Amino acid sequence: MNPLHKLFNFAIQSTDIMGFEQYVKFASEHPLCSVATVDGDQPHVRSFGMWFADISGFYFSTSKMKDVCRQLSVNPKIELSFFAPPETAEVKGSAMDIGTEMRVTGTAEFIDDSAMRERLFTDRPFLRPLADTVMIMRVKDGEAWFWKWENNMHESEIERVRF
Repeated sequence: MNPLHKLFNFAIQSTDIMGFEQYVKFASEHPLCSVATVDGDQPHVRSFGMWFADISGFYFSTSKMKDVCRQLSVNPKIELSFFAPPETAEVKGSAMDIGTEMRVTGTAEFIDDSAMRERLFTDRPFLRPLADTVMIMRVKDGEAWFWKWENNMHESEIERVRF
């Protein structure tokens, strides 16, 4: 068992592990993403650099001083958008490849674990001076899907994978 899964008492339920691996790979190859939260009835979107992903979710770090922590403490629902640009801007028939977006919906969970914090500071030593304010966040219990131009008018038909 993955040590993180043991640490967080993670049990695989209805996750399609083989299918979800492609989402983990995509996020790992394109770790800069947009993160959406809400504050009351006002949406807020900002860019984040994902720390890592595995079958238990998507991991980030932030500062407990930021609005994003307050917003997610009140309402832990979150959406992520990862993007890979097209390999070429070639038009094929009536469609143009504008790239691939991976969308993720889920629940944010703040993690307070010394082993995870040490791993974060090893992976991202520039955060160590900010250790008193750093928070680790995992996006879990959600679903992920890929979007391309061809799916534009058929979003409800796109296959989604639960994690």
